[in-house]
Amino acid sequence: MTIHDEHPFASPEGDRDGFRRLRGRLPAAVTVWAAGEGRARVGLTVSSLLLAAGDPPRVLALVDEESTLWEARPTTVVVNVLGPDHAFLADAFAGTAPAPGGPFTLGTWDDGPWGPRLADAVGWVGVRLDGTEPRREGWGLLLAGTVEHVDLRDGEALTHVRGRYRT
Repeated sequence: MTIHDEHPFASPEGDRDGFRRLRGRLPAAVTVWAAGEGRARVGLTVSSLLLAAGDPPRVLALVDEESTLWEARPTTVVVNVLGPDHAFLADAFAGTAPAPGGPFTLGTWDDGPWGPRLADAVGWVGVRLDGTEPRREGWGLLLAGTVEHVDLRDGEALTHVRGRYRT
């Protein structure tokens, strides 16, 4: 076996998409958007989000139209802000790491009025999603909602930069 310095399937330098490379250099908070309760829970790792201050405050996110979160068409979600110890959980909700029994078997989750809350999250936001069809933006769907509750705890948020998690 040969060990390489670079990823064996990476595109050659001249063929790489400049926009994707720019996006990869901008730190993004890692969250899990979760909805439903009990066995009907659905969730998705989301780092393409924007918090808009105002009265009321708003949150916007780009999500995959084939995700179980979008297929469930929830009216409310919990945006769980992940901490440094949640990298594997983020991968499980993104569908890139195994989670026998489903990703909600990882960590302790409590059902609440907006959806499942991760007990040891850095914080969470209860959001009421707009009732309109989301708009397609790039390869995702733009979801928007009104922030109805914010719960913060001490700790640093997990971020994603250049394909790696950072705190």
